[in-house]
Amino acid sequence: MRNVYFYVFILFHAAGFIWEQILSYLNRTRMNPRMPKEAEGIYDPAEYAKQQEYQKENDRFATFSESLSFLLGITILWFGGLGGLDALLRKYTDSPVALALMFFWTISALIWVLQIPFSWYDTFVIEQKFGFNTTTPWTFAADLVKGLFLNLLLVGLIVSAIVSAYTWTGRWFWLLAWGAIALLGLILTFFFSEWIVPLFNKQTPLEEGELRSAIEAFAEKASFPIRNIYVIDGSKRSTKSNAYFTGFGKKKRIVLYDTLIGDLSAEEIVAVLAHEIGHCKMKHAIYGIVLSLATIGFILGAMSLFLEIPEFSQALGGTSPSFHLGLCGFSILYGPLFTILDLVKNRIYRGQEYAADGFAASHGLGGALISALKKISSKSLVNLTPHPLVIFWSCSHPTLLQRMAQQRVNKTP
Repeated sequence: MRNVYFYVFILFHAAGFIWEQILSYLNRTRMNPRMPKEAEGIYDPAEYAKQQEYQKENDRFATFSESLSFLLGITILWFGGLGGLDALLRKYTDSPVALALMFFWTISALIWVLQIPFSWYDTFVIEQKFGFNTTTPWTFAADLVKGLFLNLLLVGLIVSAIVSAYTWTGRWFWLLAWGAIALLGLILTFFFSEWIVPLFNKQTPLEEGELRSAIEAFAEKASFPIRNIYVIDGSKRSTKSNAYFTGFGKKKRIVLYDTLIGDLSAEEIVAVLAHEIGHCKMKHAIYGIVLSLATIGFILGAMSLFLEIPEFSQALGGTSPSFHLGLCGFSILYGPLFTILDLVKNRIYRGQEYAADGFAASHGLGGALISALKKISSKSLVNLTPHPLVIFWSCSHPTLLQRMAQQRVNKTP
């Protein structure tokens, strides 16, 4: 039934797409075939030209894929596709939990199928063209299958928790669901490296030697002793580099990409890890978890106010009120609300990045950190000059140029 909510859903879906295209356009206005002065010392002219071409390729591909996604979404809304799926699945079960699981599993599987050609093109055309891809077809296929089953498992756990809580407690379901989702999130946070990462990558302890000794010496100096230092085989998929901390307490570990070890000097790697240790010393991970849990609770609480509106299900083509259709309708409407929450979180995260940079600099590693970031950025063909509105709206990290400027400010007496 095309009630007022139907047109509101169409409007919100269209507005989100248009706004993303505006941001993409603003980023394109910052592109320049001539290398700007700010890029000197990071890119040479040939590398900068390659970065601009890489950015153009990704922008064209993103515009194409987002446009198809938008048209598909509009088509589904216009013809009541979600309501049709609901009516089809009701022939097989009367259980609210089973119906919701079948509904969201079907949608997840369809999205997975539709994304395969786009993921393939990104990996074997764009990333291959610019020398980043090292993924074999077998690894690509295995990742897809593992990703699907992991997604279905997580969707199953979350949907089961939410729908079961709603069935048992009614409108106050969100409190019980919030607790269940929070517990699942904490478990995954603690055991991510032991349960999830091994499904996709091999992790091996960093061998004894100069690098391990340098890392352990700095950790002791910073009063942050740690012995769990691992190397992950990131090179099996890409030449791009990364490093991160994961886990808490005895589960805490440093993870280095093997590509990072090949690209940076020992001092630069220690500087990158000093930045990560800074995050841990200032308890940014804990703040992030608290902020995420608060966000989830806020969204679930807001959701509880809307799910019982029967017009939501009707607007999506349903013939009777449905929890899962109401959830789909709410997910369209909360987009602007979620964006506001993201703006707040990204602002906090950018501040934390500056603080972690400052921690590394306070231990005499500011120069080595900037040197490492320059190498990582140039090798990955990172866009140095996104539009300020894009940074404000979308970025959880400051740009390299902003981080360099902040380092200069910190050095100023």
